[in-house]
Amino acid sequence: MQNTRINNLLDAIASSLGQLFRNPWRRLSILIISFLFGFFLGTAISTIAGQKAELDIFVAAFLVLLTELINRIFYSRNLFAKRPLWLECLNTLKVGFTYSLFVEAFKLGS
Repeated sequence: MQNTRINNLLDAIASSLGQLFRNPWRRLSILIISFLFGFFLGTAISTIAGQKAELDIFVAAFLVLLTELINRIFYSRNLFAKRPLWLECLNTLKVGFTYSLFVEAFKLGS
């Protein structure tokens, strides 16, 4: 890319954010927020899909496909390699989403 002012500004913002999230406590807080947002998404999607009762099979297939795609991206890398923050956030979002669906299933079963 060309070395323009907007490109330099975006590079400076990206490097300062990367430096900001190197702190382990900030990184952990971002991951916890990602988990809780995934939990919220799972609850919201299951509630909306249960209320509408239209295209349930297609929504479920899309969600399984999305979850498996995230698994493929996250676990295809080396086991001991340092993963970027966005990839860890995506994985914790997936874990929160899956956990939420299990909790919803247990609520419906009881």
